[in-house]
Amino acid sequence: MKILMFGRGVISTLYGRALEGAGNDVTFYVRPGRSVSLGTSVSLDVKDGRGITRPGTITEQWPVTLVEEIRSDHDYDLIIVSVNHDQLDDALQVLRGKVGDATVLMFNNVWAEPTDVIAALPADHVVWGFPGGGGGFTEGRLRGAFLRTVFMGDIDGSSTTARHRMVRNLFRRAGFTIVASRDFRSWLWLHFLMDAALAARALSTGSFSTVLRSASELEQAAVIAREIVPVMIIRGGRVGLAGHAVARLPPTLIARVLKQILGSRGIPRFIMEQVDHSAHGGPAAVAAYVSDVLATARRYQVPVPRLEETAAAFPIIDDRARALADPAASA
Repeated sequence: MKILMFGRGVISTLYGRALEGAGNDVTFYVRPGRSVSLGTSVSLDVKDGRGITRPGTITEQWPVTLVEEIRSDHDYDLIIVSVNHDQLDDALQVLRGKVGDATVLMFNNVWAEPTDVIAALPADHVVWGFPGGGGGFTEGRLRGAFLRTVFMGDIDGSSTTARHRMVRNLFRRAGFTIVASRDFRSWLWLHFLMDAALAARALSTGSFSTVLRSASELEQAAVIAREIVPVMIIRGGRVGLAGHAVARLPPTLIARVLKQILGSRGIPRFIMEQVDHSAHGGPAAVAAYVSDVLATARRYQVPVPRLEETAAAFPIIDDRARALADPAASA
């Protein structure tokens, strides 16, 4: 299969390498002028979680193909979009009118209404998914990891199409296991809320790693998550089993579960440690999650005192939240 990865960021590089290793033809689209600075190869130090018993490793200088233009007459079968959520609108504008017959996999964190997010794309070409990996670039080297799991789901009938089946089978042939959700809109929103809760504590403590190692910090994150679940509900999200657990179980129990998943010396914690050491762990990138949820809470007048407290301590959060509420004021 001929695949175009949009951007050469962490997720695009991790999964581009995995998919090429399964026999696919992978190319990366980068912004005009970026090819020279990025070069023709990328240094990888990656934990590969597709193994049944233990993670493998990919340590190599991987040759890559970069292009700075997406021609309207291209012959890509699949375009995979995975960028920072606050860069998504600009990324999809680049694809406007250039999708052709390709399928577009939205492999991204999303907080906005998904149908609005993909307004620039032919909706019947879109498939929704989410990676089980991450990491960061440090001094030009990608240190990251991915789990065997890839998440896919349905938004307004998207999982019933041949395009969805094609993407699902592509990942399975590459050694991944698919976890499916019948309501992927709510799945994405709940995932974003949990990211925002952890991000709020990471800003306060200085890093995600500090939060993940501390039962008390994870408990604070669980309290924040409980506080902001109503923001998702008021805009039409369904909480499901995981959301009910966050909203109803004692924060100490939620913290214990999070510590088992994220705080042990496994792939999830390794990923967050690499994020801390990269630009993705910088204050602006981390604050964006908190800002977006805060802006929505204010719009719907949902009280979120702990997020407001975090915003008071970190003006970058309040500045972005206000800009989101009034885009004209920040123009």
